Amino acid sequence: MKRRLDKEPLNPTQRIIIEFLHVLVGSAIVAIAFNIFLLPNQIASGGVSGLSIIFKFVFGFEPAYTQWAFNIPLFIGGVLLLGGSLVGSIMYGLKTLTGTLFLPLVVFITRDLAPATSDPFLAAIFGGIGVGLGLGIVFRSNSSTGGTDLAAQIINKYTGLSLGGCVFIMDGLVVATSAFIFGFEFALYALIGLFVTGKTIDLVQVGMGYSKMAIIISDYEEEVKQGILTKVDRGVTKLVGYGGYTNQERPVLMCVVGRNEVTKLKQIVQTIDPTAFVIVSNASEVLGKGFKNN
Repeated sequence: MKRRLDKEPLNPTQRIIIEFLHVLVGSAIVAIAFNIFLLPNQIASGGVSGLSIIFKFVFGFEPAYTQWAFNIPLFIGGVLLLGGSLVGSIMYGLKTLTGTLFLPLVVFITRDLAPATSDPFLAAIFGGIGVGLGLGIVFRSNSSTGGTDLAAQIINKYTGLSLGGCVFIMDGLVVATSAFIFGFEFALYALIGLFVTGKTIDLVQVGMGYSKMAIIISDYEEEVKQGILTKVDRGVTKLVGYGGYTNQERPVLMCVVGRNEVTKLKQIVQTIDPTAFVIVSNASEVLGKGFKNN
């Protein structure tokens, strides 16, 4: 009997449960990183969480209350102003609402945790990693924790500014305010935290398993194709291209290989056709047979 190697696909109910668990786990990680790294070291690295740190040290407000006070109206405003783009998927809206409410709840529950460090640089680095890890897990479930992300979407819709530009403006205003309240040096730490958060989110989203994609143009495309199929044991896709100067049809081969297979691939192509045109680039995430399952 042939052993089944592929995992059984999740049914819709299982997928929904796992996605909600991702939202809860990711939100909890963000909240704990906030309490043990960012809050005690005054690292207001953007977003509603950054605003809650500023409000804590200026007015003495409990950060969880500030986050609820901003997140809930922003969610309601998003539903009213963004319409279908927010609630077009009921599950997306429910997951976002879950993150919006649960993250401040964990911030409140874990508010008495001892700071992990009193060094603001270490706090910015590891706080950024923690927040990025948590947000990356939430984003993988096709969800959000609300906050200034929703504000950025609203600004984007009514001003025409790019979404990335709107997020930058929102976070920039928070960091600028922190520079005024805590000092310029702490604003620099906040920028470090923002940078680390973004990189960690990317890492969680696409993983560390970078593959390589090769584009090959050769007059011996059949021989090259057979060499890749038999000696590298990777699939090859044949595309149709046209020379920009001659306007003649030219076959183009596309192949995705692991990093440890690149040298072997190039050697095979070079042996068959020394004049072949080869482009090798990074492929951040490859899903399918022989690579990562979705």
